Amino acid sequence: MSIHDRYAARVAEGSITADPDQQGVLDELERVRTAMAEAPPPPGKARGFFRKAAPAPEPATGLYLWGGVGVGKSMLMDLLYEAVDAPKERHHFHAFMQQVHAGMNAARARGVDDAIRPVAEDIAGRLRFLAFDEMQITDIADAMIVGRLFERLFEGGVTVVTTSNRVPDDLYKDGLNRQLFLPFIELLKTRMKVVELGGSDHRQGRLKGAETYFTPDNAASRAALEDVWQSLTGGEGDPLVLRVQGRDVTIPGFHNGVARARFYDLCGRPLGPADYLALAEAARVLILSDIPRLGRHNFNEAKRFVTLIDALYEAKVRLFCSAAAEPEYLYVEGAGAFEFERTTSRLREMQADGWGAG
Repeated sequence: MSIHDRYAARVAEGSITADPDQQGVLDELERVRTAMAEAPPPPGKARGFFRKAAPAPEPATGLYLWGGVGVGKSMLMDLLYEAVDAPKERHHFHAFMQQVHAGMNAARARGVDDAIRPVAEDIAGRLRFLAFDEMQITDIADAMIVGRLFERLFEGGVTVVTTSNRVPDDLYKDGLNRQLFLPFIELLKTRMKVVELGGSDHRQGRLKGAETYFTPDNAASRAALEDVWQSLTGGEGDPLVLRVQGRDVTIPGFHNGVARARFYDLCGRPLGPADYLALAEAARVLILSDIPRLGRHNFNEAKRFVTLIDALYEAKVRLFCSAAAEPEYLYVEGAGAFEFERTTSRLREMQADGWGAG
């Protein structure tokens, strides 16, 4: 079944609404599906002492589908991934890079000098199609790895398709030693068709007029947050591991740009601005529960909460939360109470209908 037919079927069953911007990129998805269907099988392994393995077939030109949040990139990726009949895998980009780092560490432990090669060879030996959700580079270690890794994947005959909120030229923007990353951007443009998906956030209809700040932090508030999660994700979600400056930051629940965590997951651990910026980069909605009263008894947690709200505010991430008190009464005594007034103001502003829609 073609991508066009699959899209029409979903419209007919009412699971999606026909959208001209989405329909405008269906031809590119169908191009990839058709190319994968016509691709030759991967070469078998060499047998015999003097035989060499046949070179991998040239992969089909991949697709880099970018656009704003909530415009349907992941849904379209679903259509393509389901339609491709080939050895395939799909990952969130951060989760994939986590696996790559683990594979490289294992290779180094075996004494391998070029740790990227066995990881890439393993992937290319298993797959012909590799799909990523939300490609973004926030860590210098990833930035230094992806160029050589993807070059070997392409050489191994793997077709890559990815979604992203950023045009390729904005990947790892302002990152450390970014000039070393620029050849990877050119590689993407050469090996993948870059296509923009326009349109507006389809989740805004569900978010419009929705209550976002629930207090007190009780069973009713947590049930309300669960309703938000179900509405935005259908109840689907897995932990997301963000690699930040060589460390792993785990977000307990994540699906299609919607993150879910408890206060102590994000503020009870020794996290800092870079961690919260990475979260704000990955998520467009954060559902945060169990915010306690703040003061001198949990001063460090309070400071982290301030930093978290600043990162979410600057990135226009929509916040749904449950808290022990209204913003004005969260932090009423002790050092830092005066400085918290800005956070109070931002929490109030972030409750406004339509905030973060731009």
